[in-house]
Order: sequence, then structure tokens, then C-alpha cells
Amino acid sequence: ESPFGGEAWVTRMNVELEERIRELENQLKGTENREYKSRLFGFLFGREENNRWTLSLYNAIHGTSYDDISAVTINTIEDVVYMGMKNDLSILVSEIVSLYRTLELYEQQSSYNPNMPIREFMYAGKLYDKFIHSARLNRYGKKLLPLPLPKLVVFYNGTDEKEDECTLSLSDAFKEEIRQNVLHKYSGMNEKTDESRIQAEVEKIFHDADPDIEVKVRIININFGHNREMLSKCKPLGEYAWFVAQVRNNQADGSSTEDDKRAGIGRAIDRAIDEMPENFEIKKFITANRAEVKDMCLTEYNEAEAMDMLRQEERLETRLLDIKNLMDSTGWTAEKAMDTLKIPKDQRTSLYVDLFRNE
Repeated sequence: ESPFGGEAWVTRMNVELEERIRELENQLKGTENREYKSRLFGFLFGREENNRWTLSLYNAIHGTSYDDISAVTINTIEDVVYMGMKNDLSILVSEIVSLYRTLELYEQQSSYNPNMPIREFMYAGKLYDKFIHSARLNRYGKKLLPLPLPKLVVFYNGTDEKEDECTLSLSDAFKEEIRQNVLHKYSGMNEKTDESRIQAEVEKIFHDADPDIEVKVRIININFGHNREMLSKCKPLGEYAWFVAQVRNNQADGSSTEDDKRAGIGRAIDRAIDEMPENFEIKKFITANRAEVKDMCLTEYNEAEAMDMLRQEERLETRLLDIKNLMDSTGWTAEKAMDTLKIPKDQRTSLYVDLFRNE
């Protein structure tokens, strides 16, 4: 019998992590009645007055050169939020651009998230519901509905080094479900196996199961210096990338307190706005909305800090589960499990507290 209460222990860990996520979201939101903020990316590319920039962004992504801004309709759902901030941008591109309409979902993220296909899948469902209602289509009728083709894109500009472009798939999450159960099977059998055998078994089970849903999300690195051709083709996107990089470069190092850090990021934002070249297309818009832009950047900074805290807590949860699984499958003590996992001695006291909490 596990000293942790088996599945109940795992459930408690997951519940506590979810509570921390909601707590951090509320901290970012500020108060229960405060409106959620937009990100700077959505503020630049998701406004009707800047629809020429939105079309330029579309052209840069798809390698096209359309110039009819009437072909683009912004249809972002305002109440979809993540970590206290609005989802960035969705647009409907009409058939005058191609022989079909497309529903383009764009999101900027400063933290790499392998679960983007899950989020975009859920968000796309809400967008299609909105589209069907606004077009007065009958989903219960006998006639097949014509629907725009979905394109899902995430613009990554975090500090972790990532390749210029990659694709994330929802099927990876399905494979992870299989993988965890395969690992559990082998741990219960006390049978050693290598990673290649586990992976081969996962792939076979997944192929035989043949799940009916797949979602692909294109991840594009827009950090300054990456995807140069794309950033040069859409000038506002390249200028946005420059601005984000400049804010980071301007941040004061060695701040001793949280107040110092926040004051430092505020100064870094002001300086980046002042240093922005006069020939930048976004300069006039940024300057005219300086206070709002600064507030958005500060909130995004808080979001990045919150995500870092969550990553640390997720790493802790993973480590605790690894220790627990070793103890359950081998009968080892916590000390021996930590020795096997090569956990530093100075980190073990807090792990002991979490392992045996409420026992």
C-alpha cells in the first residue's frame, strides 16, 4: 500500500496546481471586476484602424502579396483569456483572396507551451460557433455547411532559445496519455525497459487506436534575428520584434527587490519607445498610445513571471511523482529513491515535506 494514498495523492497534487493557476490569473487580472487586458501584439494587429498591418501579417505568414484590406475581417472573441490577458487575434479572410475563406487564429506567447494545440482546438470551436451564428447557418439542416478553413499560428518571442519554426500536434497529447499508462504497466511489473521499446509500443497503440481528432499549430519564432525574411516582409511585425528586444536590452540588471525590478522594466519600456526610429510604421501609434502600451508591457512582464512560477511548481510536481513512482514500484525509501534520481541534498527537505504532507 502506497504511503501517499495512491491515486488520491496524485489527484490532490493536480488540484493544488490548478488552484495555483487560478490564483495567479486573479493576481494578473488585479480584481474580480477589472477588464482583462490585451497584449501589445493584439493591440497592434487586432484593431480595425490597423487592418493594413493585419493584412501584411497574413501575407508574411503565407508568402502572398494581397492588398485589398476589405478581404480581412477581425472576429476575435473578447472573452477568451489566458493567464489574465485576452486571446490575441482571429481574422476571417474572404474568398476574394483565394478560392476559399480561411479562419486564421493568431496568438503571441512569451512562454513556450506544448499544450497550444489543446487551447487552439477549444478556441477554434468557439470561433466556429460564432461564425455559424453570425452567418445564420443551420447546423441541424440537411445541407452541408460551407466552413472556412482553419489556420492556427502562434508567434513565440520568449527568452528560451527555440528554432525558427516548428509544428505542435494534438496527437502528441494522446500519445502522452498512452505513454504514461505504458510506463505504469512496466512499473507494476517491476520490469526494466528502454526508451526505444516504450516509444515503439506507444506508437503501435496509437496507430491501432486511430483517434478521430487532430489539430496542428504552427509555431513561429519572432524574436529579433529569427525569421528575417518574414519580419522584413511585414514591417510592423519586424518593428514589434525590435521593440520587445529593445525593452529586454534596456532592463536594469542586479535589482535587489521586486519594486526595483518593476521600476526597471518601466524605465526600459519608456526608453525603448523613445529610442524607436522615426521611420518605424508603428512609431506614431505606439507614441499616441504610450500609457496603454506601457501598461500592457508591464502586465506581460508580470505574466512571464507568473508562468515562470508555474513552471517551477510543475517541475516540483513532476519530481514528486517520479519519487513516488519509484517508491511504489520498488518498495524503496524516499531517501533511496532520491539517491537514484540524483536529487541534491539541499533540495530534499522541502520534498520530504510535500511527500508526507497530510499523512
